[in-house]
Amino acid sequence: MAGEFFYALARVLDTAINALYVLTIARAIVSWFQPNPRNPLVRLLYLTTEPFLCPIRRLLLRYVPPTEFDFSPLVLILLLIVIQRFLITWLYRLALRI
Repeated sequence: MAGEFFYALARVLDTAINALYVLTIARAIVSWFQPNPRNPLVRLLYLTTEPFLCPIRRLLLRYVPPTEFDFSPLVLILLLIVIQRFLITWLYRLALRI
């Protein structure tokens, strides 16, 4: 029973991380153009990714001088990959042991 819980938790987190990964890439691509801020798709991208990108942006501004290029989506994608590789894999293995 506990193994099923960890397996389900791993699946949900894996799906959420994949969705955030795709939304972050889509936002980065949309930012290359002059998107209409009133467009519902643009608003969805900004509303779903900004809570994750804003803290990274603030942290980067402490240690990296400001540039014209926003590195926060790249950092978020790398963090998501690391979380997916370690946390999700660990949860799957934990589910198999129990």
